[in-house]
Amino acid sequence: MKIVVIGGHGQVALLLARELSGRGDQVTSVIRNPDHAEDVRAAGATALVLDIEQAHGPELEPALAGADAVVFSAGAGGGDADRTYAVDRDAAIRIMNASLAAGVRRFVMVSFATADTRYLTSLDDPFYPYQSAKIAADEHLRKSTLDWTVLGPGRLTSEPATGKVTPLEHPITGDTPTSRANVALAIAEALAQPATIGTTLDFCDGDVPMAEWFARGGN
Repeated sequence: MKIVVIGGHGQVALLLARELSGRGDQVTSVIRNPDHAEDVRAAGATALVLDIEQAHGPELEPALAGADAVVFSAGAGGGDADRTYAVDRDAAIRIMNASLAAGVRRFVMVSFATADTRYLTSLDDPFYPYQSAKIAADEHLRKSTLDWTVLGPGRLTSEPATGKVTPLEHPITGDTPTSRANVALAIAEALAQPATIGTTLDFCDGDVPMAEWFARGGN
């Protein structure tokens, strides 16, 4: 497969590039900072320098054309609310629309387990911009005609991959540690499993083999 990864220098994205390239896929990782290109190449991907915060359809569509799938794993990193909305919501939606225009149907969104209005914090909470931006982007994707999957990991950790998860049921309570390496595996698995199309899969690290759960479409 030819896969475009948005936010290609993130920790999950670099792990994903190694996983996908190891499976024989061709990965193009979109990055904003050209200084990050060597890290991307070391992970087995081709670096494409493009500022998604500023880019619109005419710039995005050629970057996506010819791909079999797009993975959105970008984020503003918190802190500035305006930039959070610009990247996590607005840029994400533009890339979804550009994917359709470029003829790319498969789209995997890396979200988080409580990106849901049931868990929305108050307006004065510093987490509110990120949470509301992700909720809006996820909903836009679900309403689109793309072949979408939304992945909702829990609290991210740097533990090694196990390939095993606990499917999360709502309401989510307690701690939900989820290794970034398992998130990378989940993206790769979602791309390989047609049963995940049209599903939102919330999970944390656990004991259920990811491949088996994904093959059942999260059921």
